Amino acid sequence: MNNRKLAELSSLALMLPSSIAVGLFFGYWLDKRLGTDPWMLMIFTLLGVAAGLIALIRGISKYNKEDL
Repeated sequence: MNNRKLAELSSLALMLPSSIAVGLFFGYWLDKRLGTDPWMLMIFTLLGVAAGLIALIRGISKYNKEDL
């Protein structure tokens, strides 16, 4: 395994948690700004989870295609 593939795989491990963290941050910020506790936090957390899963699936499928 070359260094490029190793770097791509290690970035896959951070995609899901970082997407969730960004969703949490923006949801919390919007809740405090708009006074809509806890709705924006829940919505943006779910959007972060969905975005992270989509990015993770795309990355894994890309890695599998290159591996063939």
